[in-house]
Amino acid sequence: MKLVWKLLRQHISIPQFVGFFFANLVGVVIILLGVQFYNDYQALDKEDSFMKADYLIVNKKISALSGLTGKTNVFTKGDVEELGEEDFVERIGAFTPSSFNVRARFDVQGFVKFSTEMFFESVPDAFVDVQSDAWNYQEGNDEIPIILPKNYLDLYNFGYAQGKGLPKLSEGILGAMKLGIEIAGNGHSDSYTGRIVGFSSRLNTILVPEAFMQWANRQYASTDAVKEPTRLILEVNNPTDEHITTYLQDHDYETDEDKLDASKTTYVLRIIVSIVMVIGLVISALSFYILMLSVFLLVQKNSTKLENLLLIGYSPAKVSFPYQALTIGLNVLVLILAVVILLIVRNVYLGLFESFFPDYEAPSVIPALLVGLVLLVVVSAFNVVAVKNKVMSIWKRKE
Repeated sequence: MKLVWKLLRQHISIPQFVGFFFANLVGVVIILLGVQFYNDYQALDKEDSFMKADYLIVNKKISALSGLTGKTNVFTKGDVEELGEEDFVERIGAFTPSSFNVRARFDVQGFVKFSTEMFFESVPDAFVDVQSDAWNYQEGNDEIPIILPKNYLDLYNFGYAQGKGLPKLSEGILGAMKLGIEIAGNGHSDSYTGRIVGFSSRLNTILVPEAFMQWANRQYASTDAVKEPTRLILEVNNPTDEHITTYLQDHDYETDEDKLDASKTTYVLRIIVSIVMVIGLVISALSFYILMLSVFLLVQKNSTKLENLLLIGYSPAKVSFPYQALTIGLNVLVLILAVVILLIVRNVYLGLFESFFPDYEAPSVIPALLVGLVLLVVVSAFNVVAVKNKVMSIWKRKE
């Protein structure tokens, strides 16, 4: 084995391996940084983690003359079918409003006590990304999962609580508490417990599971209640498509421009990150080619001596091992340095995130590390097989 190492050192080209090392380092850093930055950016909108950025909420415009002309703001079956046929729409769902009376009571002894009239809405569960055990309702259950608008909590903390001298509530504290829910209608009146599973800055409604809404409307709603939806939720394939804005304007539909701009920003960011990661993969692939070319040149320069080693009894595995160890060692060193650089750069931009968003909680770096490990395993495995095949070609020539 020492003889093979001596042969390896005789013909090794330092500039070639240095070139591979830095090229591969740049490529891996770009890939890992792209993955981690996108995850960190997504965490800025963690309160909406249950609703994708490619969802838009659409309603009909309400004008001053709507009541005089008899024009309603509900979506007919034809409206929904026509919108669903548009190329930019992936999926479409309707908001189902509650057609019964709802009253919420928040009562913690010695802490906060108030009650208010409220309402519920639901959307198809496919549009809500919450764990099934948290977003689930079975008929007969006394507990109702609820998603609240984040601005409701802001109104309480910076308006009601501040004016009344009451303690402010965080999302975590409120999520651990229960709401008393009283529902009445159609000759029935019952009490339930509300469990808050999330807050949203994109939804200006109080969301409950669709299974509960369908059952509750059958149980508590009057027979003449309005059945048509007044709002729709769309999953679009490209929020930057100008046809979306044109279609909404032509049909007197509207959506929150801020939410549409946020969707566009997230979509464009996703495209940019994908392009950057592809560039990183190309750089890594080119550096990998440089490494394999350097190793093959080493083996080729030493082919006669390696053939002699095989003739005197060295196995192809022993002859291949030093070259394989060299490539794996370089790949491991590249990954280690790439992770160090990633953590340094991430620490810099996380400082900016936290300065603008004091409540920001940075996600784990595990996804980026897993991507790096996958790259290491795949590239190293290919290196090992390629070197082994090269040495085996010398072995076969010997025979």
